[in-house]
Amino acid sequence: MVQPLSSGRGRIILLLLCSIAFLDFIDASIVNVALPAMRDDLGFSVQSLQWVPSGYLLTYGGFMLLGGRTADLLGRRRVLVAGTLLFAVSSAVGGLATSPGVLVGSRLAQGIGAAFMLPATLSILTTTFAEGADRNKALGVWGGVAGLASAAGVLLGGLLTEGPGWRWVMLVNPPICVAVLVAVFLLIEGDRRAARFADFDLPGTVLATGGMLLLVFTLVKAPDVGWDAARTVGGLAGALVLIALFVLNEQRSRHPLLPLSIFRVRGLAAADVTQLTAIAGFVSMFFFLSLYMVNVLGYSPLETGSAYLPLCLGVGVSAGITAQILPRTGTRPVIIVGLLVAAGGMFWLSRIPVDGSYPADLLPQLVIVSLGLGAVFVGVTTAANAGVPADRAGLAAALLNASQQLGAALGLAIFSALATARTDDLLAEHKPVPEALTAGFSRALLAGAVFILAAALVAVRISNTRGEHAADSEPVLVA
Repeated sequence: MVQPLSSGRGRIILLLLCSIAFLDFIDASIVNVALPAMRDDLGFSVQSLQWVPSGYLLTYGGFMLLGGRTADLLGRRRVLVAGTLLFAVSSAVGGLATSPGVLVGSRLAQGIGAAFMLPATLSILTTTFAEGADRNKALGVWGGVAGLASAAGVLLGGLLTEGPGWRWVMLVNPPICVAVLVAVFLLIEGDRRAARFADFDLPGTVLATGGMLLLVFTLVKAPDVGWDAARTVGGLAGALVLIALFVLNEQRSRHPLLPLSIFRVRGLAAADVTQLTAIAGFVSMFFFLSLYMVNVLGYSPLETGSAYLPLCLGVGVSAGITAQILPRTGTRPVIIVGLLVAAGGMFWLSRIPVDGSYPADLLPQLVIVSLGLGAVFVGVTTAANAGVPADRAGLAAALLNASQQLGAALGLAIFSALATARTDDLLAEHKPVPEALTAGFSRALLAGAVFILAAALVAVRISNTRGEHAADSEPVLVA
């Protein structure tokens, strides 16, 4: 049932949906600051420790498409509840883990739960609020939450790790999930199942999930084993073959997992590619700046997390302003300007010195990036959901969020290789470790700025929607 955003019930529903999104987004970054404590407590090796953050990313991206389509076919509330239950149980298991294997396994399960929660949640939002002013405002809040969560994860991870301990970056989730489930049953109406299990595209599900899992896994491992290694080349080739077979299967299937006709919605593909390219750059900023603050400037986990507070505030302000001006400007100019502003801030960040200070070398740049980041998240989320029929809302949400996860994996893989190569070269020349590390981080941040700039070029192809299409209308087809 469509709810007016101006009503009390409408606002509470929006708060609930954005809280669920915040929970999923933040768990991608909240563990990063806690990694050293996890290593010391559970006895992780350096190589296996990376699977604490990467395990979540792997299954989150790999199962996203399945989660979105399942929400459309089996009911959004039903899928949201199932995903939340899995997320809660796996979080509890991870928080109580006594071995590295149990913790990594819980993160893999957590990612699957999030992959079912997030597209169901976003599709509930787009079908709850009528396209136009209400949905623009709702997506504006959603976009702001998405941007805030990445930065807030580092801050909350530092607070929990230095406070009650690293286990609470996982144990904080179950009680929140219980509250979420109660609110979901009170506020979200159940929807009818649109298909039977027999109608599911099983071959397409296996091919899509397998292809995405192999692709993300290969990208995550590439910096360690080498881009020219047979394992990397074979993994990328295998992923491309699976994805190609998936596309062929979808063209022939009576009940496709991914109806290819959804790409006839004007600007949807461009919005997804813009998201993928931009996220590759943005994620590199959080990752490499955090390493710079800890390993070069000597910040504690709490100091590192607190350094992102201005960015959180900037994203919130930018998202609020963007939601107000979108009906007048449309999505395309907002996205392009936001990307250009963010690219400029990232380029400035790439000039970090070895003896840097927060007020001079980080704060102004982070504020600039935050203003662009808020605009981009709101604009791209609005553009990627404009004109999508209600029965494809979950699929559109899954495509957008799969683009985000794939972009994060791609960015970290490429930029980690660039940073490591630069640092190793300088260490071979007997340069001081802080100087070599800073040079590597600087190169990675510069590459991130280039990716964000490239996203601005892709964004030219995004449809300049102002939210004028009805939510239940037929998709706007490409001429």
